[in-house]
Amino acid sequence: MTDRRRTIVREASLAGIGLHLGVTSRLTFRPAPDGTGIVFRRVDLPGAPTIPARIEYATLTERRTQLGRDGVELHTVEHVLAAVAAAGIDDLWIDVDGPEPPVLDGSAAPFFEALTGAGVAQGTASAEYLDLPESVRVIDGDSVYEAHPSSDLRLDVTIDFRHPLIGRQRGEYTIGAASFARELAGARTFGFLDEVEALRAKGLIQGASTANAVVLDAAHVVDGGDGLRWPDEFVRHKAMDCLGDLMLSGRRVRARVVAFRPSHRGTVTLVREMTRVAGTDLHATDAGERRVAAGFTIDEIMKVLPHRYPFLLVDRIIEVEEKRIVGIKNVTINEPFFQGHFPGHPIMPGVLIVEAMAQTGGMLLMGMVGEPYDRKVVYFMSLDNVKFRRPVKPGDTLRLELEMVQQRGAVCKMHGVARVDGEVVAEADMAAMVRDR
Repeated sequence: MTDRRRTIVREASLAGIGLHLGVTSRLTFRPAPDGTGIVFRRVDLPGAPTIPARIEYATLTERRTQLGRDGVELHTVEHVLAAVAAAGIDDLWIDVDGPEPPVLDGSAAPFFEALTGAGVAQGTASAEYLDLPESVRVIDGDSVYEAHPSSDLRLDVTIDFRHPLIGRQRGEYTIGAASFARELAGARTFGFLDEVEALRAKGLIQGASTANAVVLDAAHVVDGGDGLRWPDEFVRHKAMDCLGDLMLSGRRVRARVVAFRPSHRGTVTLVREMTRVAGTDLHATDAGERRVAAGFTIDEIMKVLPHRYPFLLVDRIIEVEEKRIVGIKNVTINEPFFQGHFPGHPIMPGVLIVEAMAQTGGMLLMGMVGEPYDRKVVYFMSLDNVKFRRPVKPGDTLRLELEMVQQRGAVCKMHGVARVDGEVVAEADMAAMVRDR
Protein backbone atom coordinates (compact mmCIF):
# COMPACT_ATOMS: atom_id res chain seq x y z
CA MET A 1 0.00 0.00 0.00
CA THR A 2 1.34 3.44 -0.95
CA ASP A 3 2.16 5.78 1.95
CA ARG A 4 0.10 8.93 1.93
CA ARG A 5 1.19 12.45 2.77
CA ARG A 6 0.71 13.57 6.34
CA THR A 7 -0.02 16.78 8.19
CA ILE A 8 -1.18 17.54 11.73
CA VAL A 9 -4.75 17.63 13.07
CA ARG A 10 -4.60 20.83 15.12
CA GLU A 11 -2.31 23.74 15.85
CA ALA A 12 0.49 23.66 18.42
CA SER A 13 2.60 26.58 19.67
CA LEU A 14 5.87 27.06 21.57
CA ALA A 15 7.63 30.25 22.65
CA GLY A 16 11.03 31.27 23.97
CA ILE A 17 14.30 32.97 23.19
CA GLY A 18 16.30 32.23 20.03
CA LEU A 19 19.72 30.61 20.40
CA HIS A 20 21.84 32.85 18.17
CA LEU A 21 20.00 36.14 17.77
CA GLY A 22 18.63 36.23 21.32
CA VAL A 23 15.17 37.42 20.17
CA THR A 24 12.05 36.02 21.82
CA SER A 25 9.60 34.44 19.36
CA ARG A 26 6.56 32.21 19.14
CA LEU A 27 6.42 29.28 16.74
CA THR A 28 3.11 27.73 15.70
CA PHE A 29 2.66 24.51 13.74
CA ARG A 30 -0.47 24.63 11.56
CA PRO A 31 -2.12 21.95 9.36
CA ALA A 32 -1.53 22.39 5.62
CA PRO A 33 -3.17 20.85 2.54
CA ASP A 34 -1.65 18.13 0.37
CA GLY A 35 1.31 19.30 -1.67
CA THR A 36 2.17 22.33 0.46
CA GLY A 37 5.42 20.87 1.73
CA ILE A 38 7.09 22.28 4.83
CA VAL A 39 6.82 26.07 4.65
CA PHE A 40 7.90 28.68 7.20
CA ARG A 41 6.00 31.98 7.43
CA ARG A 42 7.50 35.10 8.98
CA VAL A 43 4.21 36.32 10.46
CA ASP A 44 5.95 39.31 12.08
CA LEU A 45 6.59 40.84 8.64
CA PRO A 46 4.10 42.53 6.29
CA GLY A 47 2.34 39.98 4.10
CA ALA A 48 3.73 37.05 6.16
CA PRO A 49 6.37 36.11 3.54
CA THR A 50 6.99 32.40 3.09
CA ILE A 51 10.22 30.42 2.93
CA PRO A 52 9.88 26.75 1.91
CA ALA A 53 12.13 24.36 3.80
CA ARG A 54 13.95 23.31 0.65
CA ILE A 55 17.57 23.15 -0.30
CA GLU A 56 17.40 25.98 -2.83
CA TYR A 57 16.58 28.39 0.01
CA ALA A 58 19.37 27.20 2.32
CA THR A 59 22.31 29.52 2.91
CA LEU A 60 25.63 28.23 4.17
CA THR A 61 25.92 29.90 7.56
CA GLU A 62 28.18 29.42 10.54
CA ARG A 63 26.94 27.26 13.44
CA ARG A 64 23.36 26.97 12.18
CA THR A 65 21.16 26.30 9.17
CA GLN A 66 19.60 29.43 7.76
CA LEU A 67 16.91 29.85 5.12
CA GLY A 68 16.47 32.93 2.96
CA ARG A 69 14.17 34.12 0.20
CA ASP A 70 13.79 37.54 -1.41
CA GLY A 71 15.70 39.20 1.41
CA VAL A 72 13.69 37.49 4.18
CA GLU A 73 15.68 35.21 6.48
CA LEU A 74 15.03 32.63 9.16
CA HIS A 75 17.87 31.36 11.31
CA THR A 76 18.53 28.09 13.15
CA VAL A 77 15.79 25.87 11.71
CA GLU A 78 17.54 22.51 12.08
CA HIS A 79 15.98 21.38 15.39
CA VAL A 80 12.48 22.16 14.14
CA LEU A 81 13.07 20.29 10.89
CA ALA A 82 14.53 17.26 12.65
CA ALA A 83 11.33 16.95 14.67
CA VAL A 84 9.20 17.35 11.53
CA ALA A 85 11.22 14.67 9.72
CA ALA A 86 11.01 12.21 12.62
CA ALA A 87 7.26 12.75 12.96
CA GLY A 88 6.85 11.90 9.27
CA ILE A 89 5.10 15.16 8.40
CA ASP A 90 5.02 16.15 4.71
CA ASP A 91 2.78 19.23 4.69
CA LEU A 92 2.97 21.92 7.36
CA TRP A 93 2.80 25.66 7.88
CA ILE A 94 5.30 26.82 10.49
CA ASP A 95 4.52 30.36 11.60
CA VAL A 96 7.31 32.25 13.39
CA ASP A 97 6.89 35.82 14.67
CA GLY A 98 10.62 36.56 14.70
CA PRO A 99 13.88 35.89 12.84
CA GLU A 100 14.61 32.60 14.63
CA PRO A 101 12.58 29.79 16.26
CA PRO A 102 12.87 29.49 20.05
CA VAL A 103 15.70 27.26 21.24
CA LEU A 104 13.71 25.98 24.27
CA ASP A 105 15.92 23.41 26.02
CA GLY A 106 18.40 23.18 23.14
CA SER A 107 17.04 19.92 21.74
CA ALA A 108 14.34 18.83 19.27
CA ALA A 109 12.22 17.16 21.96
CA PRO A 110 9.80 20.07 22.63
CA PHE A 111 9.08 20.44 18.90
CA PHE A 112 8.63 16.68 18.45
CA GLU A 113 6.30 16.45 21.43
CA ALA A 114 4.25 19.39 20.14
CA LEU A 115 3.88 17.76 16.72
CA THR A 116 2.96 14.30 17.96
CA GLY A 117 0.61 15.85 20.51
CA ALA A 118 -1.16 17.72 17.69
CA GLY A 119 -2.16 14.43 16.06
CA VAL A 120 -1.42 13.20 12.56
CA ALA A 121 -3.85 13.40 9.64
CA GLN A 122 -3.35 11.55 6.36
CA GLY A 123 -3.92 13.27 3.06
CA THR A 124 -5.01 11.76 -0.23
CA ALA A 125 -1.79 12.22 -2.24
CA SER A 126 1.10 9.76 -2.14
CA ALA A 127 4.17 10.60 -0.08
CA GLU A 128 7.29 11.49 -2.07
CA TYR A 129 10.67 9.90 -1.36
CA LEU A 130 14.27 10.71 -2.17
CA ASP A 131 15.81 7.39 -3.24
CA LEU A 132 19.41 7.28 -4.43
CA PRO A 133 20.14 5.34 -7.63
CA GLU A 134 23.83 5.22 -6.64
CA SER A 135 26.14 6.13 -3.78
CA VAL A 136 27.48 9.67 -3.43
CA ARG A 137 30.46 11.08 -1.56
CA VAL A 138 30.97 14.68 -0.44
CA ILE A 139 33.96 16.32 1.26
CA ASP A 140 33.53 19.81 2.71
CA GLY A 141 36.53 20.95 4.72
CA ASP A 142 36.93 18.51 7.62
CA SER A 143 33.49 16.99 6.98
CA VAL A 144 33.27 13.78 4.96
CA TYR A 145 29.98 12.17 3.89
CA GLU A 146 28.82 9.11 2.03
CA ALA A 147 25.19 8.36 1.20
CA HIS A 148 24.14 4.95 -0.04
CA PRO A 149 20.84 3.54 -1.36
CA SER A 150 18.65 2.12 1.41
CA SER A 151 15.05 1.12 2.08
CA ASP A 152 14.91 3.43 5.12
CA LEU A 153 16.84 6.34 6.63
CA ARG A 154 19.91 5.37 8.65
CA LEU A 155 22.52 7.68 10.11
CA ASP A 156 26.07 6.62 10.97
CA VAL A 157 27.71 9.66 12.55
CA THR A 158 31.21 10.14 13.96
CA ILE A 159 32.53 13.24 15.72
CA ASP A 160 36.01 13.99 17.04
CA PHE A 161 36.70 16.78 19.54
CA ARG A 162 39.79 17.39 21.67
CA HIS A 163 37.86 17.45 24.92
CA PRO A 164 37.97 14.81 27.67
CA LEU A 165 34.18 14.48 27.81
CA ILE A 166 33.83 14.04 24.06
CA GLY A 167 36.83 12.69 22.15
CA ARG A 168 35.75 10.47 19.28
CA GLN A 169 32.12 9.33 19.47
CA ARG A 170 30.15 7.31 16.96
CA GLY A 171 26.45 6.52 16.79
CA GLU A 172 24.27 4.54 14.38
CA TYR A 173 20.55 5.28 14.24
CA THR A 174 17.64 4.03 12.17
CA ILE A 175 15.22 6.93 11.99
CA GLY A 176 11.60 6.48 13.01
CA ALA A 177 9.26 8.28 15.38
CA ALA A 178 9.80 5.88 18.30
CA SER A 179 13.57 5.58 17.86
CA PHE A 180 13.95 9.35 17.46
CA ALA A 181 12.03 9.99 20.68
CA ARG A 182 14.17 7.43 22.48
CA GLU A 183 17.63 8.12 21.06
CA LEU A 184 17.95 11.60 19.52
CA ALA A 185 15.14 14.04 20.33
CA GLY A 186 16.47 15.06 23.75
CA ALA A 187 20.11 15.57 22.71
CA ARG A 188 20.97 19.24 23.29
CA THR A 189 23.19 21.66 21.45
CA PHE A 190 26.61 22.11 23.02
CA GLY A 191 29.46 24.58 23.02
CA PHE A 192 32.70 25.52 24.72
CA LEU A 193 33.25 28.26 27.26
CA ASP A 194 36.44 29.47 25.61
CA GLU A 195 34.51 30.17 22.35
CA VAL A 196 31.75 32.28 23.89
CA GLU A 197 33.41 35.69 23.60
CA ALA A 198 34.46 35.22 19.96
CA LEU A 199 31.08 33.86 18.88
CA ARG A 200 29.15 36.64 20.58
CA ALA A 201 31.40 39.18 18.91
CA LYS A 202 30.14 37.73 15.61
CA GLY A 203 26.53 38.17 16.70
CA LEU A 204 26.05 34.48 17.50
CA ILE A 205 24.79 32.61 20.63
CA GLN A 206 23.19 35.81 21.97
CA GLY A 207 20.45 33.73 23.61
CA ALA A 208 22.58 30.78 24.77
CA SER A 209 22.80 29.78 28.43
CA THR A 210 23.26 26.67 30.53
CA ALA A 211 19.45 26.38 30.48
CA ASN A 212 19.39 25.68 26.74
CA ALA A 213 22.82 24.27 25.91
CA VAL A 214 25.46 21.96 27.31
CA VAL A 215 28.36 24.32 28.04
CA LEU A 216 31.81 22.83 28.59
CA ASP A 217 34.89 24.32 30.19
CA ALA A 218 38.29 22.68 29.77
CA ALA A 219 37.20 19.44 31.42
CA HIS A 220 33.62 19.55 32.71
CA VAL A 221 30.02 20.59 32.12
CA VAL A 222 29.73 24.16 33.44
CA ASP A 223 27.81 24.55 36.72
CA GLY A 224 24.18 25.43 36.14
CA GLY A 225 23.67 22.71 33.55
CA ASP A 226 21.81 19.54 34.45
CA GLY A 227 24.63 17.19 33.44
CA LEU A 228 24.57 14.97 30.39
CA ARG A 229 21.46 13.07 29.32
CA TRP A 230 23.69 10.42 27.74
CA PRO A 231 27.48 10.03 27.93
CA ASP A 232 27.47 10.42 24.12
CA GLU A 233 24.89 13.20 23.98
CA PHE A 234 27.25 15.14 21.72
CA VAL A 235 27.20 12.71 18.78
CA ARG A 236 23.45 12.22 19.25
CA HIS A 237 22.93 15.96 18.86
CA LYS A 238 25.07 16.03 15.71
CA ALA A 239 22.99 13.17 14.29
CA MET A 240 19.83 15.10 15.09
CA ASP A 241 21.24 18.16 13.29
CA CYS A 242 22.00 15.98 10.25
CA LEU A 243 18.42 14.75 10.20
CA GLY A 244 17.09 18.30 10.25
CA ASP A 245 19.32 19.38 7.38
CA LEU A 246 18.38 16.30 5.33
CA MET A 247 14.77 17.50 5.56
CA LEU A 248 15.75 20.25 3.12
CA SER A 249 15.52 17.69 0.31
CA GLY A 250 11.77 18.36 0.39
CA ARG A 251 11.00 14.62 0.50
CA ARG A 252 11.24 11.69 2.86
CA VAL A 253 14.83 10.52 2.57
CA ARG A 254 15.65 6.83 2.19
CA ALA A 255 19.42 6.43 2.39
CA ARG A 256 22.22 5.25 4.65
CA VAL A 257 24.17 8.39 5.44
CA VAL A 258 27.67 8.04 6.88
CA ALA A 259 28.96 11.35 8.25
CA PHE A 260 32.40 12.03 9.71
CA ARG A 261 32.74 15.37 11.53
CA PRO A 262 29.45 16.67 10.09
CA SER A 263 28.72 20.38 9.86
CA HIS A 264 25.64 22.30 8.76
CA ARG A 265 27.42 23.52 5.65
CA GLY A 266 28.64 20.04 4.85
CA THR A 267 25.23 18.43 5.25
CA VAL A 268 23.57 21.11 3.11
CA THR A 269 26.19 20.40 0.44
CA LEU A 270 25.41 16.67 0.73
CA VAL A 271 21.69 17.31 0.28
CA ARG A 272 22.38 19.32 -2.87
CA GLU A 273 24.33 16.40 -4.30
CA MET A 274 21.73 13.82 -3.22
CA THR A 275 18.89 15.75 -4.85
CA ARG A 276 20.94 16.12 -8.02
CA VAL A 277 21.77 12.42 -8.22
CA ALA A 278 18.24 11.35 -7.29
CA GLY A 279 16.74 13.74 -9.85
CA THR A 280 14.19 15.16 -7.38
CA ASP A 281 14.55 18.80 -8.48
CA LEU A 282 11.68 18.61 -10.95
CA HIS A 283 8.09 19.74 -10.51
CA ALA A 284 8.20 20.71 -6.84
CA THR A 285 5.15 22.44 -5.41
CA ASP A 286 5.67 25.57 -3.36
CA ALA A 287 2.64 26.28 -1.18
CA GLY A 288 0.22 25.91 -4.08
CA GLU A 289 2.61 27.48 -6.62
CA ARG A 290 3.44 25.08 -9.47
CA ARG A 291 6.99 25.08 -10.79
CA VAL A 292 7.44 25.20 -14.53
CA ALA A 293 10.77 23.43 -14.05
CA ALA A 294 13.36 23.35 -11.34
CA GLY A 295 16.72 22.72 -12.87
CA PHE A 296 19.07 22.77 -15.82
CA THR A 297 22.49 21.16 -15.82
CA ILE A 298 25.45 22.83 -17.52
CA ASP A 299 24.93 20.61 -20.57
CA GLU A 300 21.35 21.83 -20.85
CA ILE A 301 22.37 25.46 -20.33
CA MET A 302 24.85 25.17 -23.21
CA LYS A 303 22.02 24.06 -25.49
CA VAL A 304 20.19 27.31 -24.76
CA LEU A 305 22.86 30.01 -24.31
CA PRO A 306 25.44 30.78 -27.02
CA HIS A 307 28.18 31.64 -24.47
CA ARG A 308 31.21 29.41 -23.96
CA TYR A 309 34.40 29.42 -21.84
CA PRO A 310 35.61 31.75 -20.53
CA PHE A 311 32.39 33.75 -20.78
CA LEU A 312 29.75 31.23 -19.73
CA LEU A 313 29.07 32.36 -16.17
CA VAL A 314 26.18 30.14 -15.06
CA ASP A 315 26.89 26.62 -13.80
CA ARG A 316 23.38 25.45 -12.96
CA ILE A 317 19.76 26.58 -12.90
CA ILE A 318 18.08 25.34 -9.72
CA GLU A 319 14.66 26.90 -9.99
CA VAL A 320 12.34 28.22 -12.69
CA GLU A 321 8.91 29.75 -12.27
CA GLU A 322 6.75 31.59 -14.78
CA LYS A 323 8.43 34.93 -14.07
CA ARG A 324 11.36 34.02 -11.84
CA ILE A 325 14.58 32.03 -12.18
CA VAL A 326 17.48 31.16 -9.87
CA GLY A 327 20.94 30.22 -11.12
CA ILE A 328 24.20 29.19 -9.46
CA LYS A 329 27.75 30.27 -10.28
CA ASN A 330 30.56 28.58 -8.34
CA VAL A 331 33.49 30.98 -8.14
CA THR A 332 36.88 29.24 -8.07
CA ILE A 333 40.47 30.45 -8.01
CA ASN A 334 40.85 28.95 -11.51
CA GLU A 335 38.66 31.65 -13.09
CA PRO A 336 40.73 33.34 -15.84
CA PHE A 337 39.83 36.87 -14.70
CA PHE A 338 41.63 36.37 -11.37
CA GLN A 339 44.96 36.41 -13.21
CA GLY A 340 44.73 40.13 -13.91
CA HIS A 341 42.00 41.52 -11.65
CA PHE A 342 43.60 42.56 -8.34
CA PRO A 343 46.41 39.96 -8.51
CA GLY A 344 47.26 38.72 -5.04
CA HIS A 345 43.88 39.89 -3.77
CA PRO A 346 41.39 38.04 -6.02
CA ILE A 347 38.00 39.73 -6.40
CA MET A 348 35.42 38.86 -9.05
CA PRO A 349 34.83 41.84 -11.36
CA GLY A 350 31.47 43.42 -10.66
CA VAL A 351 30.61 43.61 -14.35
CA LEU A 352 30.93 39.83 -14.57
CA ILE A 353 28.57 39.38 -11.63
CA VAL A 354 26.06 41.47 -13.58
CA GLU A 355 26.80 39.40 -16.70
CA ALA A 356 26.13 36.20 -14.72
CA MET A 357 22.76 37.66 -13.67
CA ALA A 358 22.04 38.61 -17.28
CA GLN A 359 22.82 35.10 -18.53
CA THR A 360 20.53 33.63 -15.88
CA GLY A 361 17.79 36.02 -16.99
CA GLY A 362 18.47 34.97 -20.57
CA MET A 363 17.63 31.39 -19.60
CA LEU A 364 14.26 32.59 -18.32
CA LEU A 365 13.49 34.47 -21.53
CA MET A 366 14.63 31.64 -23.80
CA GLY A 367 12.46 29.26 -21.82
CA MET A 368 9.47 31.42 -22.76
CA VAL A 369 10.44 31.15 -26.42
CA GLY A 370 10.75 27.37 -26.40
CA GLU A 371 12.73 25.14 -28.70
CA PRO A 372 14.46 25.27 -31.12
CA TYR A 373 16.82 27.55 -29.21
CA ASP A 374 19.31 27.95 -32.05
CA ARG A 375 16.93 30.29 -33.88
CA LYS A 376 16.72 32.95 -31.15
CA VAL A 377 19.12 35.01 -29.07
CA VAL A 378 18.75 37.39 -26.11
CA TYR A 379 20.25 40.88 -26.32
CA PHE A 380 20.42 43.11 -23.25
CA MET A 381 19.40 46.67 -23.90
CA SER A 382 19.98 48.60 -20.67
CA LEU A 383 21.21 48.45 -17.08
CA ASP A 384 19.95 50.69 -14.30
CA ASN A 385 20.37 51.00 -10.53
CA VAL A 386 23.45 48.77 -10.48
CA LYS A 387 24.82 48.38 -6.96
CA PHE A 388 27.75 46.34 -5.65
CA ARG A 389 27.41 45.55 -1.96
CA ARG A 390 30.47 43.43 -1.12
CA PRO A 391 33.37 41.63 -2.84
CA VAL A 392 32.99 38.14 -4.29
CA LYS A 393 36.03 35.94 -3.77
CA PRO A 394 37.23 32.46 -4.75
CA GLY A 395 35.23 29.80 -2.90
CA ASP A 396 32.01 31.83 -2.95
CA THR A 397 28.83 30.46 -4.51
CA LEU A 398 26.76 33.10 -6.28
CA ARG A 399 23.00 32.64 -6.12
CA LEU A 400 21.57 34.61 -9.04
CA GLU A 401 17.90 35.54 -8.65
CA LEU A 402 16.09 37.20 -11.58
CA GLU A 403 12.46 38.29 -11.58
CA MET A 404 10.54 39.62 -14.56
CA VAL A 405 8.80 42.87 -13.62
CA GLN A 406 7.40 43.92 -17.01
CA GLN A 407 6.93 42.43 -20.46
CA ARG A 408 5.82 44.16 -23.66
CA GLY A 409 6.10 42.06 -26.78
CA ALA A 410 9.66 40.86 -27.24
CA VAL A 411 11.03 43.33 -24.65
CA CYS A 412 11.04 42.67 -20.92
CA LYS A 413 12.41 44.28 -17.78
CA MET A 414 13.93 42.25 -14.95
CA HIS A 415 15.29 42.87 -11.48
CA GLY A 416 18.36 40.85 -10.57
CA VAL A 417 19.91 40.10 -7.19
CA ALA A 418 23.13 38.17 -6.55
CA ARG A 419 23.74 36.68 -3.10
CA VAL A 420 26.52 34.84 -1.31
CA ASP A 421 25.51 32.95 1.83
CA GLY A 422 22.23 34.84 1.85
CA GLU A 423 23.89 38.27 1.77
CA VAL A 424 23.27 40.56 -1.21
CA VAL A 425 26.50 41.20 -3.14
CA ALA A 426 25.04 42.95 -6.21
CA GLU A 427 21.74 43.98 -7.75
CA ALA A 428 20.56 45.63 -10.96
CA ASP A 429 17.56 46.43 -13.11
CA MET A 430 17.94 45.33 -16.71
CA ALA A 431 16.00 45.29 -19.97
CA ALA A 432 16.40 42.67 -22.70
CA MET A 433 14.94 41.65 -26.02
CA VAL A 434 14.57 38.28 -27.72
CA ARG A 435 15.53 38.47 -31.38
CA ASP A 436 15.92 36.10 -34.29
CA ARG A 437 19.49 34.89 -34.36
